[in-house]
Amino acid sequence: MSVSFWPSRKSEFGEPAWDVATLFPNQGTWSEDEYLALDTNHLVEFTDGYLEVLPMPTTTHQMIVAFLFKALEAFVAKHGLGLVLFAPLKIRIRPDKHREPDVLFASRDHNHFVGEQFWTGADLVMEVVSADDPDRDWVKKPIDYAELGIPEYWIVDPHRGVIVVLRLEAGRYVEHGEFARGARATSALLPGFEVDVTAALAGR
Repeated sequence: MSVSFWPSRKSEFGEPAWDVATLFPNQGTWSEDEYLALDTNHLVEFTDGYLEVLPMPTTTHQMIVAFLFKALEAFVAKHGLGLVLFAPLKIRIRPDKHREPDVLFASRDHNHFVGEQFWTGADLVMEVVSADDPDRDWVKKPIDYAELGIPEYWIVDPHRGVIVVLRLEAGRYVEHGEFARGARATSALLPGFEVDVTAALAGR
């Protein structure tokens, strides 16, 4: 990892330890290898030399992720379809761009997607929308996941009270369905897989 040196400034009580930041590359200059070597318990996504440190998830967020993972993993395991995992786990959109979906599924036919440091693809991903930046999941990530060719993307938004299931068509996502509380969200990719929206958004 390269080291950037800048004039030292003594940190005052209650401030970040500024000198520690000088041990890391500046924004815009991170390499993919430096990003992959970063050791942190935060979710950190990477785009063209820039890091995006995501907020630590709330208990409600994690309860929803756990519900979705358990539901999908149970369905996939019952039918022997492949592998389901959950964040923190990187997926490489392209060199110098990585995301960390909340839930990922790779089919048996696409087992080659599964890497030790990161996945190179997925058949289905799910994101639980965070209140700090809803556009990240609603606007930015559909572009990224479509670029990678992921066939299905679930946007699970507890703030709007909906689950939107998108399917890839001619290189862009189209809506398979928008499902509100009281409905059951269904998959286009996995016939028979569905979740109760009310239960999912409550995480139980």
